[in-house]
Amino acid sequence: MLKKRVIATLIIKNNIVVQSINFNKYLPIGKPRIAVDFLDQWGVDEIIYLDIDATRHGYEPNFELIKNLAKKCFLPLTIGGGIKNIDQIKKLMKYGADKISLNSILLSDIEFVKKTSSIFGSQCIVASVDVIKVGGNYQVFDYLNSKSNKVSIVDFVRQLEDNGIGEILINSIDRDGTYKGFDMELINIIDPISNVPVIICGGAKTPKDFQEVFENSNISGAAAGNYFHFYEHSVTLTKSFLNRKLPIRFETNFDYHESDLSNDFRILKKEDIFLENMLFHKIENENI
Repeated sequence: MLKKRVIATLIIKNNIVVQSINFNKYLPIGKPRIAVDFLDQWGVDEIIYLDIDATRHGYEPNFELIKNLAKKCFLPLTIGGGIKNIDQIKKLMKYGADKISLNSILLSDIEFVKKTSSIFGSQCIVASVDVIKVGGNYQVFDYLNSKSNKVSIVDFVRQLEDNGIGEILINSIDRDGTYKGFDMELINIIDPISNVPVIICGGAKTPKDFQEVFENSNISGAAAGNYFHFYEHSVTLTKSFLNRKLPIRFETNFDYHESDLSNDFRILKKEDIFLENMLFHKIENENI
């Protein structure tokens, strides 16, 4: 059985990490390098770096920034934003990207997936699909024009697979930054029709949100941005909690597998006798 993946997304605007809320409000968090350092140490399984300014303003990916990030990142790194041609992908791969995320180009040239997959392998190409609910139906969202393009998410997923996509990242606009949990209705629509690994993103607030996705679907990975940025030890707490419930990758520098968690997923205090036994006893120097 393949182990589920706990993934962090870094939303980049003006070359800094931002908090995203419903794709229309952005609050600064900090430097990408610092975020990558912490996420790497905390034991997240993968990082997805998405530059939301590049395509909108006609920029190329920030190759120098990405090159420096990749040097310090010791886990799979997916890069997206500003990608328009094969040469850019070659350069990103050379600079350390493990996978490439495509978004807006898919809406104008979906066959670009076929071209890239044939060169780099489908396992390296991720479709980042923004989804919004309109009149009870889930449709693909065109973030460049800030509106739905009226294409059903079901039809779009099938088109992506027909063109050889290797993985699909589903970004729920309705849940983005809301802390309401992942959109299980959306997951239950996509899960049965997809034949490639799917990552769901948008709405995570607690470890239980990840558990709900993993136990009730075949979704390969669950991703979060704001939750990992603002909740102390959130990666380690999430993985410690999940490790008791289902098979996950559990390679962290520290864990809480012997600790009990409260209903709001805080570490509960140990029994006094346990803490007393942890105390060091001073040994006086022997006088001879």
